[in-house]
Amino acid sequence: MVECEKLDKKTLNQPLMSMDSDPPFHKAYKSFFDKTIINKAVPSPTSSGSTSNYPLLVEECDLPLIDLSLLDLGDEAEIDNCKSQIARASQEWGFFQVVNHGISSELLEKMRSEQKKVFSQPFDMKSQENKYLNFSAGSYRWGTPTATCLRQVAWSEAFHIPLSNISGSDGLNTLSSTMEQFAAKVSNLAQKLAEILAEKLGQKSTFFQENCLSSTCFLRMNRYPPCPIPSEVFGLMPHTDSDFLTILHQDQVGGLQLVKDDTWIAVKPNPEALIINIGDLFQAWSNDVYKSVEHRVVTNMEVERFSTAYFFCPSYETVIESCCEPSVYRKFSFGEYRQQVQDDVKNFGFKVGLPKFLL
Repeated sequence: MVECEKLDKKTLNQPLMSMDSDPPFHKAYKSFFDKTIINKAVPSPTSSGSTSNYPLLVEECDLPLIDLSLLDLGDEAEIDNCKSQIARASQEWGFFQVVNHGISSELLEKMRSEQKKVFSQPFDMKSQENKYLNFSAGSYRWGTPTATCLRQVAWSEAFHIPLSNISGSDGLNTLSSTMEQFAAKVSNLAQKLAEILAEKLGQKSTFFQENCLSSTCFLRMNRYPPCPIPSEVFGLMPHTDSDFLTILHQDQVGGLQLVKDDTWIAVKPNPEALIINIGDLFQAWSNDVYKSVEHRVVTNMEVERFSTAYFFCPSYETVIESCCEPSVYRKFSFGEYRQQVQDDVKNFGFKVGLPKFLL
């Protein structure tokens, strides 16, 4: 899927699209690039010079596809079958895609259009998002501040926005209203899916209704700029999500990959579908029935990629405990979990996640 390029200074200095709007990756991580050039030029006796742990060929496949219209239009047997498909995909894949999800193609396209406008702004303006774009301070993120090598650098930029702050982010015409419309739709979808997954475990859905409110969830707009060395740098490092559910709308460029049966596979884009994946909190709450699966985004040398993710989260005070006994994990609050993740990333350069909370 990704071919290995010759890594030299000429390649690194190739101009990228929208240079004035791109984050200064080369300047910020110059020492990592220089070190990589040296390592490539003088491979070790036991190395062929290729990047370790990075498959050059990844099989592309379709995620389980679920038609949600059956929940409203189907008979009792079809409704139950649809719910069973959702639960089975959450157990076996940790990922699935849904169509007829109740979010119009017009709204999705409008969201994408507004998102492109934001990212096309000059980098200096985006980095002062609270001054120019009316986003809360700290919403704009790029690269990986804690990276200790090139493989830990995320070749991407994002606006990570609490839903409670969306209404004030009207610095670019209709962006605020579009995000509000999108967030309302995906919030309803997330609640519906969480209730189904709880029901299939024989649990009441009141936990999600009480703890996962719109004010505790997040919207993240992502852009992955063209990268001159896609075999060396991830758009987003391998990770699991720290929420209950993530709902993703991506473009048709591709780049999302996940682990299935100990193998990395590439997700084939579907223009009609939204992608759903289970997060760490749901794996802990379900006592390991539903799986939070490692996934990543690879970079592209020629084209930029856009996606919008909705994170279905509880309040930081919410206590997560397994819904059945014997429990696999100890009790913990969402705030405690987030802090542990941040500490691990700072100390080790990567997220450890749920293994830190095993009994």
